[in-house]
Amino acid sequence: MDTLDKVLTQLPASDKSLFQRFYTLCIQQGQLCIPDHLKDYVINQFGSLEVVAEQKIVRLHNKLSGEESIFNSIRHLRPSDTRGKNPISIDSIDIETDIFADPLQTTTEDLFSRIYGKFCITASNIAKCNELHGLVIFNKSHPLKFTREEVIDYLDTSWRWAQQAHKYYPANKYFFFCWNCLWRSGASINHGHAQMTLNRGRAYSRIESLRNTAIAYQRQYNSNYFNDLFRIHQMLGLTKEVDGVQIMAYLTPIKNNEIIVMSRELTPNFASCIYDGLATYRDSLGVTSFNMAMATPPLSRTRETWQGFPVISWMVDRGKLEYRSSDIGSLELFAANSVDCNPFELAELLTHPSASIPPLSRVVIA
Repeated sequence: MDTLDKVLTQLPASDKSLFQRFYTLCIQQGQLCIPDHLKDYVINQFGSLEVVAEQKIVRLHNKLSGEESIFNSIRHLRPSDTRGKNPISIDSIDIETDIFADPLQTTTEDLFSRIYGKFCITASNIAKCNELHGLVIFNKSHPLKFTREEVIDYLDTSWRWAQQAHKYYPANKYFFFCWNCLWRSGASINHGHAQMTLNRGRAYSRIESLRNTAIAYQRQYNSNYFNDLFRIHQMLGLTKEVDGVQIMAYLTPIKNNEIIVMSRELTPNFASCIYDGLATYRDSLGVTSFNMAMATPPLSRTRETWQGFPVISWMVDRGKLEYRSSDIGSLELFAANSVDCNPFELAELLTHPSASIPPLSRVVIA
């Protein structure tokens, strides 16, 4: 399996220079002593004494966006308290009180009414994070049994909701879509659903920060930030492109196995690529909880420039439902992202869906 430091040594000078324009790579060695009475435990838990005594720690920093991820090859093997039995599986779902089972009776609607899709319906979020904050409620209750056609419909319906909302509220122009799947992702209701907002005044702060990063990059280097970001991932073998839609196994993931999808427009092909990423989580990695989000350029003209900003989607693996511990702690909240995935293995799954990745190898980036 490729590692980042190895791949970098093989790049032409011009490609390496572009990588260094974006990233700072720091490889450290974490050493410790293992007492005799712990050696059997360490071997059983982590596989060997050596992998614990000499740990390779990789810090990768995007100097332009400020993103930073820390990779350690054994953190996914840490002991974890589990629930013993997974209460929700791919095959069955048991929801005692499914308040989304009959959304026409149990959910509120926006002043401009509901939008109907083939496989979903919109509602107004009863506890709002934004003045225009809606829901896409899936017809299927099971949040993991989605098909390609359904995912395409969920995104199309949310986009039609945004267009309808914009007609009624022209000052609201900034669209954001998010899908939290099950409780490890922050979802409060198990029934499959997604959310969308339409802001006025400005985009959300992280989207605005990304736009500002892209503008500053364009001014300094006379080149598009997103094109060059994709080019770096492409030269490292971390991309896939489908009819103009660009897919990356992201180098500085906010959590495990981050996938970024970019396109000039929100099209069925873009939504189909979203499905591919989520299906990779579910079918190849055994993920039972995830986060997915999407932002677009504004729906109408704004004072600030959005030239070159794509339709962009992010998704991350939030792990298995049986784990009791959260995957986000103080380090992630206040310092840098700590992850235990390998973007090179994720890229292999994205480009070759039938690939088999040994479960204990999904951690070494350098």
